[in-house]
Amino acid sequence: MTSQFEVIIVALGSGGDVYPMIALGSALAERGHRVHVVSSPHFAAAARARGLTFQSCATEADEQRAQQEPDLWKPLKGFRLLVQGILDLLPHTYHIIRERHVPGRTILIGNFAALGARVARETLNAPLVTVHMAPILLRSRYVQPGVTVSPRWTPLVRAFRTMFVRAVDRWVFDPVAAPALNAFRAQLGLPPIRRVFDSWIHSPDLVLGFFPDWFAAPQPDWPEHTHLVGFPAGEPDDHAVLDGDLAAFLQAGPPPLVFTPGTSMAFGRQFFAASVDACTAAGRRGLMVTRHPEQLPPLPDHVRHVAFAPFDQLLPQAAAVVHHGGIGTMAAAFAAGIPQVTVPFNFDQPDNAVRMQALGSGAVIRPPAYTAAALGPTLDRLLSSATVRRTCSAIAERVRKARAMAEACDRIEALADSPLLRADAARAS
Repeated sequence: MTSQFEVIIVALGSGGDVYPMIALGSALAERGHRVHVVSSPHFAAAARARGLTFQSCATEADEQRAQQEPDLWKPLKGFRLLVQGILDLLPHTYHIIRERHVPGRTILIGNFAALGARVARETLNAPLVTVHMAPILLRSRYVQPGVTVSPRWTPLVRAFRTMFVRAVDRWVFDPVAAPALNAFRAQLGLPPIRRVFDSWIHSPDLVLGFFPDWFAAPQPDWPEHTHLVGFPAGEPDDHAVLDGDLAAFLQAGPPPLVFTPGTSMAFGRQFFAASVDACTAAGRRGLMVTRHPEQLPPLPDHVRHVAFAPFDQLLPQAAAVVHHGGIGTMAAAFAAGIPQVTVPFNFDQPDNAVRMQALGSGAVIRPPAYTAAALGPTLDRLLSSATVRRTCSAIAERVRKARAMAEACDRIEALADSPLLRADAARAS
């Protein structure tokens, strides 16, 4: 019988970052562990619906302020804003963990933004599981994110990346992240950290990749305790159902095209205008998914809007999905076996998009080129291709066969033998 743990999950970010962590918490709770989720207030209802306890580390105002910042979607400015938001939550997140920590029985789980959990691992000696949703977070010298490179050029890529990554850490990443992080660490008597986003953000205990090796091949310089468990998209969300009006719309005609720029995107006017025009030009039904309806143009009768829909139920009833390249949406499209067009804006999205396109299951249109005139022929090609159809079907079968949550839980429960946990228990006794 596996020991029962107190599990504290710190999940920061958008829906694609947080919902899989809530699903992981639910799977651990079903195995008898007590699970507490720390995140932004938007996800409280989803966590509690799964029977998990929840505590917010931010406010609704914090979340709305972040989403209304247009610079978030500009590469360098977006990174600075993202990191500043993470650092703002660091002290409160750390203290929540400290208050809920039970010596010898607590396991911490966090995504890349959970810096409070990473610091708590050092002060509380509680084992930490770092969960990465996207391959780009496991930085490697052997691959260039967002580019497909022939293996014969790997030595050149490695030489370039070795210099480039060090330079970016020194001149871009560390100046943004290290001062505030190290100031907080100093308050706790911890030494300063350099190259915050190189190796320190990965737990020394266990790193889980919520994507499969056929999407991102493991690299020689990844942490040796990294395990890829697969996309969690194969795990249906029994706690979410399709809205009645949406279900009626889906049944009233041919499968629609689904469009979403992501749950956090509040500046998608051009995206939605081009999407509606493409539906009209092609004579296809469309569904716009956004929590920010003020971005939408007037919608014709053949196009509808919903603020939210469970993609594991919606996408199998869609013809294709056009989205931002977020890993959660991409994984759901893989599981549904439908073609996808990605319009990547920032962060991990361009790298995810290139990987998807290399698999042959869809296409990429960069935001400046995203117009109805560009989208129409792209969708026609994807939807009429028998090769794309077979590829999507084969990928869906691989996703369905994966046991992402079960394997993740098995790996986490194996930490019962962690020297940290035993030492923590000994101190407590």
